[in-house]
This record gives sequence, C-alpha cells and structure tokens, in this order.
Amino acid sequence: MAVTGAGPRRGGPAGPGGGAGPVAPGRGLRTRAWPGSLRGYALEMRGTVRDGERGPLLVVAGLIVIWIVFQVLDDKFLSPRNLSNLSVDIVGTGLVAVGIVFVLLIREIDLSVGSVSGLAGAAFAVLNVNHGMPEWLAVIVAVAAGMAVGAFHGFFFARLGVPAFVVTLAGLLIWNGLTLDLLGASGTINIDEEGLVASLTSRHFDDDVVAYAVAALGTAGYFLAAHRKRARHRAAGMPYRPTGEIWLRTGVLAVLTFAAAHTLNRFQGLPLALLIFLVVLVVSDYVLRRTRYGRRVYALGGGVEAARRAGIAVERVRVAMFMVSGTLAAIGGLFVASGLTSASPTTARAAGSGMLLINAIAAAVIGGTSLFGGRGSPWSVLLGVLVIQSIASGMGLLGVEDAVQFMITGGVLLAAVAADALSRRASARRGRP
Repeated sequence: MAVTGAGPRRGGPAGPGGGAGPVAPGRGLRTRAWPGSLRGYALEMRGTVRDGERGPLLVVAGLIVIWIVFQVLDDKFLSPRNLSNLSVDIVGTGLVAVGIVFVLLIREIDLSVGSVSGLAGAAFAVLNVNHGMPEWLAVIVAVAAGMAVGAFHGFFFARLGVPAFVVTLAGLLIWNGLTLDLLGASGTINIDEEGLVASLTSRHFDDDVVAYAVAALGTAGYFLAAHRKRARHRAAGMPYRPTGEIWLRTGVLAVLTFAAAHTLNRFQGLPLALLIFLVVLVVSDYVLRRTRYGRRVYALGGGVEAARRAGIAVERVRVAMFMVSGTLAAIGGLFVASGLTSASPTTARAAGSGMLLINAIAAAVIGGTSLFGGRGSPWSVLLGVLVIQSIASGMGLLGVEDAVQFMITGGVLLAAVAADALSRRASARRGRP
C-alpha cells in the first residue's frame, strides 16, 4: 500500500510523503540529488524538517519506536494474533477518520462524527433486532441516515452560514440524544453474532493466496501509477521522479506488504475488515488526487475566495464534504458495532462515545492532515490510526487503566496539533502557503 501525505505543493509534484518530488534532468529542469541514495534521503529529510513540514517518515519513525517499546514490555505485542487484531481494530476509527480528512481539507471540522456513528449502529440494531428488518436493508438505511445527517450539517453551514463548529457541536448533542432514545432504557442492543454486520470484523480469508494476492496487487498498482505519473509530468515538462527511485520505492513497498501478508496468514489470514478499509482508502485517494472534483476540494482548502473566483461551486463542495463525512461515520459505526456485537454508546470504546471522535481526529492529524486545510490525504489516516490503536493495544496488554490511556492519547493529539501549527508558522515565514 502506498502511503501518501499532503496534497500537491509548489516546487514539484507531490510524492508519497506529500512533499515536492525530486527533479529529474530533462526539459531544462534543475537537477537535484537522487533520493534513492542515502545522501539524497538525508538532504530531503533535512529540508523537510527545516521547512517545518511533517512527512510520513517521521510518523513511521514514531510508530516503530512505539512498537519497540511495547514489544520490550510485553513480547506478545508483535505476535501474529495481536497484529491481526490490531489490523481489525483500526478499521472503525479509520473509516471515521477518512471522513474527517475530507472536512479538514476544506478548513472545517466535524464534531458530530462520533454521535453519527453511534446513531447508525443504533438504527441498524433497532431495525434489525427489534423490528425484524433484513440486515442488508437495515445497513442501507443506517448508512443513508449518516449521509442525510451530513447533508443536514452541510446545509446549515454552507447555505445558512452557521459556523461548522457550532452546527456539528449541536449535531453531536442532537444525534447522541436520539441514539439514547432509540436504544431505550437498557442502553444496549445485542446483534446477531453470526449475521452480516458481525461478520464484518469476524470474517477472515484463511486461504494464504488472498493476502499475498492483495499485496501483489497493491505493489503493482503503485508501480504502474508512479510510472504513469512520471510519464505525464515528463511530457508536460514538469519535475518527475527518476525511474530508479520508483523501483526502490516499489521494492520497499513490496517488502512491507508481503511481510504484513505473511504475518496475517500466520494467524487467521487477511481480515475482511482490513480489505474493506484499504479499498476505501484507495477509492478516496483516487477521488481526491485524480479527479477534477478532488482538485476543487484542495483548491477550496487553499482559500475560499480564490476558489470562488476560479468558478468552483463552493457551497456545493462544502455540502458534499459533510455528506462524505457523515456517510463514512455511519459505516465506521457499523464496524465498531460489529466488533462489540452490540449497539451501545455508553461504553468508552463504543460508537457514539467521545473517544471515537477524539481518536478519529487524532488519527487524521497525526497522519499529516492539516487542521488549517489544503494539506493531507486519506492515506495519512492509515499511519495515524496505527499510532493511536498501537498505543491502545499496547497499554491494554499491559493492563493500563482507561484513564491513563485517555491522558496519553490526549497528549499525543496535542503534540500532533502543535507540530501542525509550528509547520504552518514555519511555512508562512518562508512565504509558502
């Protein structure tokens, strides 16, 4: 899987780290050191830190440190069982965080995603368990409810001019109250452990070929996409990555993906939940980076008035982003309910709880999406949610109390936001957007 960071910036095409790509010789373009060498990577990292940018390499380094620390404290942390469980645990929060990325890219925030996810889980449980509606139909209704909620928020924000913070904060309270009302006095409805929704997190592909095929497909897809991008940029006289670096990056990606596939196959195989999450990341990244609509989203994040003068329908894009956020929050809520085999917003890790909202925002920001808009990508969520869930998993194995976990997660979020603010300030000093 290719991990991407910020959107395109001046100075070259965005690479997998979100920064400006290195310039290859040709068409009169200035040559830079090839990042495929150690010296090139060192120079690129030094420039990244100097400019105040946070690339995925820094997040990866932090993730490695976290894994090493928890492995030293408990040798079960990097076991195939725990890593397989971790790959499932990231999905619910990750899907909600992808929706958050769409809203953050336009310089807004959605505080209602936790409550919307809880509402979707409760709606599904009530319709399926209490009223006998078929699971597939109850799922559609629950997801449609999330989309409708997003459209509701988008209307008040984009059409009526109510600040998104206020609209979604009100939504947080409204939808949380509606969820509690739907669930009734018990506050919990158990779902069928053998049903469609429950299988979202319990189903694994036990055939080893499936995991390896996904790894091979992802690696080949990255290689082909990188070569097509290089060809387009070269033909247009734009900076492009050397072929040698593309091969190097593809090789590193192949090692990582096949190692992950091997680890998952040592337990129960590729989880269905992880496969769905990866598909959502690929589709979301394609929409944002490869379509005209996605470029409008980044343009809107760069400045509302400039986007309006460029002919972009600002209100329509804003409403659409909140609809995406609501839809993915609902889907994420179904995955959380699947893992718990119940709909209940009263427990700390359930859909509808405040922790789901905090973790989703933290995953997006830690991964590299800016709170100030215009920079980030769905792939940034993968790294961010791995950091968040790795901390939760490690502390769970060590028996650390929830109170301590909340404080640590809050500290990590504060550090990520502070780094984003410092990055913005450093870029402003150098006259960059």
